[in-house]
Amino acid sequence: MIAMTYMSYIYTVVKKDLLYEIRSKEIISSILVFSLISIVTFNFAFDPTPKVIVLIVPGILWVSLTFGAILGFNRAFALENENGGFDGTLMTPIPKDALFIAKSFSSFIFLVIVEVFLIPLLVVFFHIEMNLLILIPVSLLALLGLSFLGCVFGALSVNTRASEVMLPVLFIPVIIPLVLGATQGTQIMLAGGELKDALDWIGLMAVFDVTYMIVGAFCFSIIVSE
Repeated sequence: MIAMTYMSYIYTVVKKDLLYEIRSKEIISSILVFSLISIVTFNFAFDPTPKVIVLIVPGILWVSLTFGAILGFNRAFALENENGGFDGTLMTPIPKDALFIAKSFSSFIFLVIVEVFLIPLLVVFFHIEMNLLILIPVSLLALLGLSFLGCVFGALSVNTRASEVMLPVLFIPVIIPLVLGATQGTQIMLAGGELKDALDWIGLMAVFDVTYMIVGAFCFSIIVSE
């Protein structure tokens, strides 16, 4: 019974976030536009030889997504703060850790949608082949970790005067291990490796995801309670 109630809280918040995004289209569009501009710019900046592609495309993908995600997290919490929606949510009986999971999962869905659009563009621009057995676990773990951290630091920076500056300053140093794992896993895929070759990086990312989730839920509860 308790578990069902907890899941219903998460479902309600995620549904609210998705419906709001369907109407406003602000979060996904901001992440997607930034990422698209980055990929197109890099496409013209490098000579796409096979050797160069293996080295640069993983970095292009994950740097673009990371910085695009920063814009999305900042915008998401700013919108809720402006409209008073976040304060209203905090006044409900929803547990703070359930709210953290729900907000993180909403962000995760947005990032997955953006990557689904970006991957075909990378294939077209750089003439690469994708091994989904590697790409899917690497992408899901990376985007999940980005979402956990983005939720914490988005909530922390939203009430500061320079939130656009504060969020990247806090977010980027902590996310480096996850981006490194995602980049290395993607590089193994592009080099023709198999899933077993990327398991060490996938395992590392899973450990960081669990850490980000546990520590993030604790920190988020403290931040929103102040």
